[in-house]
Amino acid sequence: MTSAPSVRQPVHTQVVEGFGTVAITPVDPAADSALIHSWVTQERARFWGMGGASRELVQEIYEDVDRRTTHHAFMVSRDGERVALFQTYDCAEDRVSECYEVRPGDVGVHLLVGPTDGAAERGFTGALMAAFIAYVFSDPAARRVVVEPDARNTKAIARLERTGFVPGPEVVLPEIDLPEVHLPAKPARLAFLEAPAGR
Repeated sequence: MTSAPSVRQPVHTQVVEGFGTVAITPVDPAADSALIHSWVTQERARFWGMGGASRELVQEIYEDVDRRTTHHAFMVSRDGERVALFQTYDCAEDRVSECYEVRPGDVGVHLLVGPTDGAAERGFTGALMAAFIAYVFSDPAARRVVVEPDARNTKAIARLERTGFVPGPEVVLPEIDLPEVHLPAKPARLAFLEAPAGR
């Protein structure tokens, strides 16, 4: 089944030198669910926690996110090609709030880079992260980015440290079992990135 292309407009567009134009656009659940499903069900995305999800369930999950004011999902394009899924959330309204002392201005993020054809491109994830961080901190209320990758995902944790995140404690995110979403408990490593001084 093919969906109509999304007509949603980018909330952030940034030219990253030597990389291209990165556009961050709110996910359109109907138009984007097939692509998101193809990404989240791959073995490489096992830490995303949606490996067994159907396309219909993926669409339902992102429809639920779309209705919220505290959680947001974005499709990320590089020069017009969709390359990543990026999510932000209010830490005070998320299960992570049960695992550390949330500060005003804490913004949680999740990132899933889509699969690429051919060899990995050096600096690809770093360039995307630069655009994501610029977008989050374009909001004056955002004071700190908080991430909670799976504690077993050593590659992601190392990538975050190279980007400037400061590692925090290892925690266990509690299970969430609601009619619209189920998230199992997850061992996670918290990490933090403060807003640039004097921005």
